[in-house]
Amino acid sequence: MAKTSSIIKNKKRAEAAKRTAAKRAALKAISKDQNLSMEDRFKAQLRLAELPRNSSPVRVRNRCEMTGRPRGYYRKLKLSRIALRELGNLGLIPGLVKSSW
Repeated sequence: MAKTSSIIKNKKRAEAAKRTAAKRAALKAISKDQNLSMEDRFKAQLRLAELPRNSSPVRVRNRCEMTGRPRGYYRKLKLSRIALRELGNLGLIPGLVKSSW
C-alpha cells in the first residue's frame, strides 16, 4: 500500500490537470501557430509557463486504483500486477485464468 499522502497528491495533480486542460491546449496552439507573430507566440509561452506545474498532465502518475502502487501498472484495468493477480485468484476478473506450467 502506497503512502496516503502520495495518493492524495497525485489525485490533486489529476484534478488540476483536468481543470486547466482547455486553457493549456489553447495556449499551446497559439505558441505553435506559425502564422502568428513571434511576440504573440512568445507571450503565449510565457502565459503557459505561469500556469502551476502540477496542472501539467505529465506530472500525473499512473497508480493502482486498489493499492496506489505506482509500478507494474496495467492501463486497461487500472490495477497493479499484484492486485490483478489477487483478484484473478479470487475469480473476480472475468476471463482471467491463472496459468501454471
